[in-house]
Amino acid sequence: MTEWVEAEVERFVEHLVSERDRSEHTVRAYAGDVRACLEWCVETGGAGALGDITLADLRAWLGSLSASGAARTTVARRAASVRTFFAWARRTDRLTADPALRLTSPKRQRTLPDVLTAMGATHLLEVAEIAADDDDPIHQRNRAVLELLYASGIRVGELVGLDVDDLDLDRQVVRVLGKGRKERIVPFGAPAAQALSAWLESGRPRLAVDGSGPALFLGRRGRRVDPRQVRTVVHELLRHVPDAPDVGPHGLRHSAATHLLDGGADLRLVQELLGHASLATTQIYTHVSAERLRRSYDQAHPRA
Repeated sequence: MTEWVEAEVERFVEHLVSERDRSEHTVRAYAGDVRACLEWCVETGGAGALGDITLADLRAWLGSLSASGAARTTVARRAASVRTFFAWARRTDRLTADPALRLTSPKRQRTLPDVLTAMGATHLLEVAEIAADDDDPIHQRNRAVLELLYASGIRVGELVGLDVDDLDLDRQVVRVLGKGRKERIVPFGAPAAQALSAWLESGRPRLAVDGSGPALFLGRRGRRVDPRQVRTVVHELLRHVPDAPDVGPHGLRHSAATHLLDGGADLRLVQELLGHASLATTQIYTHVSAERLRRSYDQAHPRA
């Protein structure tokens, strides 16, 4: 690792943490993108300092990513990271000019996410409920996790960060800390409340240890569950649902949003529930609903 590169990345990370209050995941992603860019400019362009990097270098770096087969979304994300970094470097007088000011990236392709049908989601939750009947606390946890993911549409990172006090079973709402440290209150239904009550009453106490802290969902050793464990649970249980796409936890979020809109929910309500900063992000689910309607029409109408 080039010393000046690591020094610049470390200062940028300090800025993201102390001044921008970015999440650990976001900081790690930004740092990785910027480090990869600067190292490429050193190895390929011969940059000996930050001020040696030009717009041509940055464009060539993005071109190398595309040539290596990186997806448009990946290239666009890395370009955004680099633009943020160089804008910060210019503001803090590390540079006299920002070489990334005119750096563009390919438009992201808005692909429609795979979602479960309403029947498929019901089947998945029934599988989790049947598994929980064996009184294994992990199976009780899995049922509560799936019920809450589908009922609320929260992100898996938000779910694993929940503490017991974030849950209000009487009002059937959960307090969620989302992207940008923004807090929101999200409702959930009676089936999720029932599964969560069972987990808190008889599942969690059998797994809790001195180091469990306030974490709502625990692993077998009593520590806070992590996103990878939740993904594994969703993938494993989906194998028991015929013809279901292998969607993972984020697929349950997509499914919840799509089913809400299918049921007539207001788009801005769904935006608030999902914690989207922009309504445009939520609008992709209207396209999912329209696409499903089109497929159903083509299959069912005699003159489609």
